[in-house]
Amino acid sequence: MLDIINMRSLFRNDRIFKKGQTVTEKTDDPYSQATQTANLITDNINNVIIGKQTSVELATIALMSGGHILVEDVPGVGKTVLARSLAISSGCTFKRIQFTPDLLPTDVSGVSIYNQKNGDFEFREGPIVSQIVLADEINRATPKTQSAMLEAMEENQVTMEGITRKLPNPFMVIATQNPIEYEGTFPLPEAQLDRFLLKVTLGYPNEMDEIAILSNQSSTHPIDSISSVVTPEMVTDMQETVKSVYVDELIKKYIVNIVSQTRNVLELSLGSSPRGSISLYRASQALAIVRERDYVLPDDVKHLAPSILAHRLIPSPSARMNGMEPEQVILDLMKSTPIPGEKSQSWFRR
Repeated sequence: MLDIINMRSLFRNDRIFKKGQTVTEKTDDPYSQATQTANLITDNINNVIIGKQTSVELATIALMSGGHILVEDVPGVGKTVLARSLAISSGCTFKRIQFTPDLLPTDVSGVSIYNQKNGDFEFREGPIVSQIVLADEINRATPKTQSAMLEAMEENQVTMEGITRKLPNPFMVIATQNPIEYEGTFPLPEAQLDRFLLKVTLGYPNEMDEIAILSNQSSTHPIDSISSVVTPEMVTDMQETVKSVYVDELIKKYIVNIVSQTRNVLELSLGSSPRGSISLYRASQALAIVRERDYVLPDDVKHLAPSILAHRLIPSPSARMNGMEPEQVILDLMKSTPIPGEKSQSWFRR
């Protein structure tokens, strides 16, 4: 079991919040300001998404990390509402792309149209040019159209007809897909799966939460009653603060050990790439901010690893037939990975 007291002595003590000190007392500090921003967004979304605090927190962490989200769940559980709530709460512009088999790459990125009045071609930007983009049922589009998202998700830009155009900042893609329905769908390529920071599931609400959902629907949809609680500039400031959260070398080694082990599992056709390590590293920094810290603990890594890494693992055909779950693979690997701060590990040195 991790000795938190020993771990605190390992990290820089001048960067620890004082015991009993509230976040609002340190508004001049960028770390506490980032925590405030994250809490405002999370609390606002929780007014709409009932009983899914963990999923909402993960969505906020993805925004803090500057990453993208894959929301995989059955219809009707709030995938689209989550995306809209995040956009409204953060004050970001929002556009929705309904992916269908006949959708073309130019329908996503934009197209140049000839203007007969002046004899020039004018570029009309596609819906990808927005701060938060909902790619609804992304697996219904053909691989050619899906590939139109790759450059945008990795480099925050789109290239059309040899001209590169930067996308707005912050930029985030929230893609949804139904895990049950396969007819008329195209599996997401590994290159695109790897570009999602994390995968979120919402699941069905319990009885009490579903009753609360009905009560919230008595007059209007609850999403109509919320407004932005922060600005896009506050979001970008928060993202910059996340990057400066302290991560000890032992924590970095812990992250790399977990990720590298996925490449040696015989039942996996493909393990996680270094992008998985970077994503886990950045998301752990964001979680530290949410937990009112400016340093990362091993528990942050352990908490996020399944959500960050599982969708990047590709089971072999035989393992898939045997019901292998990538999430369980990550949990098993973490059990066998030495945790920084455990006195029993010979490689740990103060």
